[in-house]
Amino acid sequence: MAGRAQIATKSSALIAMIADEDTVTGFLLAGVGNVDIRRKTNYLIIDSKTTVKAIEDAFKEFTTREDIAVVLISQYVANMIRFVVDSYNKPVPAILEIPSKDHPYDPAHDSVLSRVKYLFSAESVASGRR
Repeated sequence: MAGRAQIATKSSALIAMIADEDTVTGFLLAGVGNVDIRRKTNYLIIDSKTTVKAIEDAFKEFTTREDIAVVLISQYVANMIRFVVDSYNKPVPAILEIPSKDHPYDPAHDSVLSRVKYLFSAESVASGRR
């Protein structure tokens, strides 16, 4: 395997997680976790003691880090900071709301899905289709 090209560290990107312990643990076991030299992780485990301010701060940190390409956030956690999630409008890192074990997915609360529906409805109105 000596001829195989290695992925450069600067061009690779991480997936960040904000979710309950079971969801984060599953993704950590799949290899998503990372701890850098400053002991900063790319995940936040939410429990009953986690404050909304801590969730908001983690979301803002993950969306401003250069090494993160995708932020996975449990939908029920995203609902706690819905105003911040809905105001985020950059393409990278992409925000993806996921279900958790105790909280099923609700498409009515998904910010990405609502934006897609809005774009398709605006596109159909602009083109004269209904």
